[in-house]
Amino acid sequence: MGMDDSAIAAPPVVQRAATMTIPSEYQQASLDFERFMVLARDHAGLATTNMAWNMVVGVLLAFRRRLSVPEALRFAGVLPPMLRAVFVADWDPSEATRPFAGREAMTDEVRSVRPQHNLSPPEAIAAVAQALRRSMDPQALDRVLATLPPEAQAFWCETPPDGAPDARRVADEGPCPPPATAH
Repeated sequence: MGMDDSAIAAPPVVQRAATMTIPSEYQQASLDFERFMVLARDHAGLATTNMAWNMVVGVLLAFRRRLSVPEALRFAGVLPPMLRAVFVADWDPSEATRPFAGREAMTDEVRSVRPQHNLSPPEAIAAVAQALRRSMDPQALDRVLATLPPEAQAFWCETPPDGAPDARRVADEGPCPPPATAH
């Protein structure tokens, strides 16, 4: 008995979708986050990244509390993945937005996060700002900050401005004073 050619079916053609690699920002998220934590630790003069953790959480929380939901989402959108997750963790978007305050008052708020274990120094906000700028595209950060109020821009200054920033000075000079130069 011979086989009829029609009885032999060709295997089905499997169409495969083009594969896309996982973006590197997600592949390296843990490593990039660890580098950020080391920078935050070092800029704050802390001994361990565990000590820096409460400071970082406190700084991100203090900032988030002062933004509207759309502003916070815009800001979160430029953060590296792990910092983005920390920024939005345990967020209650219905919480009332707080006004920006002086650096000392906001640093007290940073220290209120797990206060028994929080060793945030007086320059905690500036230390996290320095670590953040060195851990991401600073131009992307500046672009999103430019869409936010002057006080929000000044929050992320590596060298905090004297007094509260006002819109006119920010328009003329930018939100942050120039870094001090060594003589």
